[in-house]
Order: sequence, then structure tokens, then C-alpha cells
Amino acid sequence: MPDASKLITIPVGKLGIIPLKSCSALGAKVDNYLVKWRADRHNLNNEPLVFNGYQKDSYILDSKCPRFGSGEAKGVLMNSVRGSDLYILVDVGNYSIEYNLGGKTCMMSPDDHYQDLKRVIAAIGGKANRLTVIMPFLYESRQHKRTGRESLDCAIALQELVAMGVENIITFDAHDPRVQNAIPLNGFENIMPTYQFIKGLLKSTPDLELDSNHMMVISPDEGAMNRAIYFANHLGVDVGMFYKRRDYTKIVNGKNPIVAHEFLGDDVTGKDVIIIDDMIASGESMLDVARELKKRNAKRVYALATFGLFTNGLEIFDEAHRLGIIEKVITTNLTYQKPELFERSWYQSADMSKYIAYLIDHLNHDASISDLLDPSERIQARVNEYKEKHTISDNYQEMPLATS
Repeated sequence: MPDASKLITIPVGKLGIIPLKSCSALGAKVDNYLVKWRADRHNLNNEPLVFNGYQKDSYILDSKCPRFGSGEAKGVLMNSVRGSDLYILVDVGNYSIEYNLGGKTCMMSPDDHYQDLKRVIAAIGGKANRLTVIMPFLYESRQHKRTGRESLDCAIALQELVAMGVENIITFDAHDPRVQNAIPLNGFENIMPTYQFIKGLLKSTPDLELDSNHMMVISPDEGAMNRAIYFANHLGVDVGMFYKRRDYTKIVNGKNPIVAHEFLGDDVTGKDVIIIDDMIASGESMLDVARELKKRNAKRVYALATFGLFTNGLEIFDEAHRLGIIEKVITTNLTYQKPELFERSWYQSADMSKYIAYLIDHLNHDASISDLLDPSERIQARVNEYKEKHTISDNYQEMPLATS
């Protein structure tokens, strides 16, 4: 952990974190880091630059979105927010939360979570000094462009949030980051978890050979090519790509069915292969790619995705692991994780809470986050450490020191 005393600028306002119910677990972890760092920083400063309320037992502000029997709801804040620098955390992909509608139990959808976000913003009522929304899984990000007479849901949502007074939006691995063009005059940060993926992979696998003769990074489709190239360049290995050949004469579940996965790239025989994508929804596409790689005599297949939704259950991954198709799956805790995931030997979680806490801490102090957004130096340090020791330590200084 970096020296907590190095943040030397005045905070822009009293820090407040509002994790919606969908993001309560992640919010609690973020809060724990901030409480510890600020307690250490407060004790180290002989001449405090901070104001009353800088050091607290918790920065979480209670909020609720109770529902009436009709399914209607309202946003309620239990604390004062006047003059505060607020950070609202919401997970629109959390499908584990239920509510009652007409005596029936309903699961909250992304639309429900988004409406609750707007309700909390409305309850704030413009009294905050600054408002930042941290939405790891960007709402409606898969509907980011028109291919016919279609709605542009993601762009509309971004414009709605800005119109309600949101100054900054932080998201992770957006399906297409060009949606920020909808709000060109407002803050929009699209953050990649590459460092956390590499850290998790290296820490859990002691026998990897990080060179182009023994490893390859695969993009499962053309849309994921940029992240695959970035990942591969840091490891010093080659890139391959599958493209999806579709049957455009049919529409199944709203999209054209995939006929085959065609491969472009070098020979993967005997190589460990990393498939990297933004999400695992049902997992069928990821597993299809893994099967194709095993047919081409790949040694081990590792599947990395920022968001692990597993909408069709875990059994298909259990079977794939049993058959040797998949060696390991790594996803982040940026969206809801089924409890049974952690019982699987093939699964590993990449914790993003510390990183989010760094972002909040720096932004609250109006300190630069450019070093936080570019993990190249940290990645190379861990790769070099692994090449020397075939493991990585826990006590590496993960984030750079902040400056004014």
C-alpha cells in the first residue's frame, strides 16, 4: 500500500459513499480501505489540512428505495448531504435482489436498478457539492449503436444522468467506450482491470512461461481485439482472433445465430492460451472458443472476463473443466457473483475494491488519477517479478504515490 500521507490537497467536500443495495458488498470493502487510509493519514499530519469529518468510522451514507405494493418506489436518504462530494455505486447487473409486486416476487432488472439510481439522485436534490456515479457495468452498454430503427439506450441514459447533475461517470470495460461521445463535456472514465487480471493469473499459476513460444492471447471476436492486444503486449506474447460467422437469414433470441467460430492466428499447439473478453453472459461463446482451441491442441485455456454473469448457470463450466476444456476462469467482483462460484476450483475472483477506493480518494482530493488509469509500470513490475520467481508477492506497492 502506498504512503497514505502523500495526498496533500484539500478535499473538495466531505466524502460520502452511497452504495445502492445492488452494490452493498463492494461498497463496504471500498469503505474499509478509505477508513483505514484516512485514519493513518490523519495521524501522520502534524498540521492537519483536513476539516471536521475527514476521519470517520465510515463514509457510507444510508439510502433506501422502498417500494409500495403497486411496485412503485421512492428514494430516501437517511443522512445530510449538503456540500458533500458524493460517490454513488450501483450494479445494474445484480439479479439477486427481489421485490414484491401485487403479491408476487419479482427479480430486479437492470431497468429497476437504473431507476433506483435516479431516485437516489433525485433525493439528493442538488444539495451535494459534486456527484459521481460509479457504475461498473454500464447500463444498456450492449445497446450502444444503431443497426436499424433502434433506440440508443446507453446514450440516452448517460444524458439523463448528466441532466440530473452527475458530474463524473466511472465505468469499467465498457462494451464500446465511444458511447461517451453522448456526453462530451462531462467526465467519463472507462477503466480496464488488466492489472488485476494479470496479478490474479500469475499469483494462482506457478508454471506459466511468459513468452510467445509457450503462450498466446486470444480475442473471442473482433470487438475484443483491442483489449487482447493490450494484454498480450504486456506479456510479450502473440495474439490470435476468432470471428463469428453468423446466419443472417435467421433471428434467434433477438440476434443472428452463430454458425461457426473461424480462427485467425498462429499455431496454438502446446501453448497456454488466454481468452479475454468484457463479459461472460451465458458462457456458451467463451466455451465454444475454448473447444476450438483444444481441437487445435492448445495446452491449457484460461478464460478472463471483467463481468461474470453466468446467466445459464455454472454446470456448463463444471463440465468443461472436467473435460479439460477450461483450466481456470477469472472475473472481477464488479458485478454480482453467485455464492456457489467461490466453491468452484476452476474459479478465481479479481477484487477491484481497493482500486475503486484509490480512485475515490484521489478524486475527493482533486488529485490526478492519470497514473491510476495507466497500469503499465505496475504490470511490468509484476511480470518481471514472476519471470524471476514464478510467483508474485503480496506486499508490492500497487498504486503510485499521489501528488497535488
